[in-house]
Amino acid sequence: MTKALNEFQQALDTYKVEAPELESDEIRDRVQQYCVLLWHKNQSINLTRHTDWEKFVSRDLVDTLQLSRLIGEGKEVLDVGTGGGVPGLLLAILRPDLEVNLAESVGKKAVVLAEFAEALSVHVQIYNERAENILTDFRFDVTTARAVGSIAKMCRWFENRWSYVGRLLAIKGPGWVNEQEEAAVSGLLDDMEIEIASQYPTPGTEWESFILEMKYVG
Repeated sequence: MTKALNEFQQALDTYKVEAPELESDEIRDRVQQYCVLLWHKNQSINLTRHTDWEKFVSRDLVDTLQLSRLIGEGKEVLDVGTGGGVPGLLLAILRPDLEVNLAESVGKKAVVLAEFAEALSVHVQIYNERAENILTDFRFDVTTARAVGSIAKMCRWFENRWSYVGRLLAIKGPGWVNEQEEAAVSGLLDDMEIEIASQYPTPGTEWESFILEMKYVG
C-alpha cells in the first residue's frame, strides 16, 4: 500500500492537483483504497478505462473535486449511472457530509458498488434502478451525471421529473456545444436553461472540461 500511496502522490504532483479535501489522512487513505479495489475488480468486470494513477488523478479525481466544490454542505445527491463509482462513490469519500445516492441499472455493477462501500466504510444508498424511475418517488437537492448520455438524452430521461432532480450538474468535455445544438434542434431545450457552472483544464491534455448546470425554466 505504501507503493500505491507514493504513486498517488506522484500523480498529484505531476499534474499539480491541489486538494484540501485530501489533507485528511482518513479521506486520502480511502481514495487510495478505492482505486486498489476498483482496479482489482476491473479485471473481472468492466468498470473503468482509467487503470493507473495518472489517468485516475487527471480525469476521475479532478472531475470529482470540481464537482464537489459546487455542492453545498449536507445536500442530498443522486448520481446517475455510477458504474465503477465515479463520480458518485468518490464524491461520497471526499465529502462525507453529503447524503449520496448511487443509481446503477446494471445489477453486477450495483453489487460491486455495495462491496466497495462496505469495504471502505462509506455510507451511500445504492439503487439497482434507472435514475428516471427513482426520480418518480424521491427528490434530491443535486443530481450528477458523467459519461452517461448526451444533453438530448438527459432531457428525455428527466422530462416531467425536473422538480425531483434539483440542480442537474453534468460533467462534459468540449463536445458539449455540439450536444447542445443537437438538443436545441430537436426542441428539447425550449424550456431549459444551460449554464457553465465550472470550466477547467484537463491535466495532460490541451482541452478543457466543463460542468454544466441544467435547469427547467418552463
